[in-house]
Formats: sequence, C-alpha cells, structure tokens
Amino acid sequence: MSRDSRARPPRSEISMPSAESGGVPEPSPAYLEQAGLDSQHVDTAQPLLIVVDLNGTLLHRPDGFRNPKLFVRRPHAFVFMDYMIKNFWVVVWSSARPDNVTHMCRNLLQDEAMQSLVAVWDRSRFGLTPADYNTRVQCYKRLTLLWEDPAVSQSHPQYKIGGRWSQANTVLIDDSTEKARSEPFNAITVPEFANQPGLYDNILPRVHDYLNELCFQSDVSAFMRVNPFTLVSDANTVEKPADSLAAVYAKKQKKRDKAAARRQALDQQDMVQDHSQ
Repeated sequence: MSRDSRARPPRSEISMPSAESGGVPEPSPAYLEQAGLDSQHVDTAQPLLIVVDLNGTLLHRPDGFRNPKLFVRRPHAFVFMDYMIKNFWVVVWSSARPDNVTHMCRNLLQDEAMQSLVAVWDRSRFGLTPADYNTRVQCYKRLTLLWEDPAVSQSHPQYKIGGRWSQANTVLIDDSTEKARSEPFNAITVPEFANQPGLYDNILPRVHDYLNELCFQSDVSAFMRVNPFTLVSDANTVEKPADSLAAVYAKKQKKRDKAAARRQALDQQDMVQDHSQ
C-alpha cells in the first residue's frame, strides 16, 4: 500500500462509531414527515445555511505523511467559496483533527473570508469518545448539532424575530452520502476530488446553480427529496462554453490568479530591497 493510499483509508476500512459516540444514526420520524411535505416556491430568496466539507470535497491532500500541510484545490474552489460566503451563511465542518482543519482553511480561504464564516468545526464536534476520536471511525454530520448550537443558531439573520436554522434552510455539501445519513434530503453529494482531471471538473459551478434554486424554496429538504442534485459530467453538458457558469468561474479564477501573481512579485521585490539596504 502506498503512502498516499494510507493518507485517506478506503471507506471499507473505516469502522462504525460506538454507541457511546452516538452509533449509526437514522432520520427521525419528525424529519421524514417534514421532508415528505411539498415545498413551495417563494418569491424572495430565503437565507441558507451551507455546511461544507473540505478534504475530498474542495481539497485533496496528495501525501498526508510526508507533506501534511500540502493541499490541492478542486477546480473553481476559490471562486465557489467566495460566492457562498458572500451570498449564504457558511459553516466549514470536517472530520479532520483541528490542526489539519486549520491548514486546509489556510489553503482555501483568506483572512477576510475566514472571518465571514459562521463557524469552523473539526473532529472534536462529532461527540466521539476519546477512543473513537483516535480511531478510523465513520463520522456522521448530524445537522441537529448545528441547529442546537447557540452561536450557529444566533447567526440566522432573523434570529431576533424567530428565524432559526433547520432542515428547511440547511444544505450539506460533502463527498460522502453516509455522512448525511441522519438528514439525507439536505445533502448535495459531489464526487470525491483526488486531483485527477476527469468528468466532474465543473461540478462546483453546477452546485452553485442548484443552491440558487434552493434559496427560492420554502423547505429545501422537501424539495431535495423530489428534486435531488444530479451529477452531470463535463462530457455530457449542454452548456455553451462562452455562456456557461463554468466559463464565468474560470474567468474569475484567472483574474484572481493574476492578482495573486502580482502580489507575490511585489512581495519578492520588497524582500530584495530590504535585503539590499
């Protein structure tokens, strides 16, 4: 087995959490009842809480043993996160340990974007026992933990007049359907990103489009139950290259890369001047 394959074990090697850690969750009867109702289209966009995973969803760590701080970003990840933070309420939630989550966030977000996040949750927020925390166990993202958290709850823009985050307005973006087991109709599942150019390089612009549709629904869980996010490969897309959202993303990313290159050149110039003085 290569070092890279051991960096993220196959799901078949991951054990189930103990009963003390919550075991394997199932959707509650109340959740299923609400998701079974009809969602209504609303004229004014409602606020959405977006819960986004990192490793495998937006980032890939090519060698977690020799270079644990090196991550590769999924195509369009920068622009996608910038759009989400500016238009929704975003929580980063990863099953990685705190230090690794910090490194991933630094690879993906600048300081201003970090400060705009509702919360950053790591492995310590899954309710795992010490033994499970230090073992390769399956982690379940129970969205109720977020809804019940005072800081997250109070981030709702209408909190003071009764607005709350719930299955009606929360979306989980992850590369694993299993992690969303407790609230399956609130999940957008994307193919795992392993830095291999393939059929889904433009998946994030398509998630962008889907989120824009969800914010005009009275209950996203009810809508997603009937109209789940569907994978459309780059090979099968019917978008016109010049008009597609993917093209817009690519243009913004190119502009961002040029700005970053200019900043880097200026920093290097300053360093040379300081050294010469």
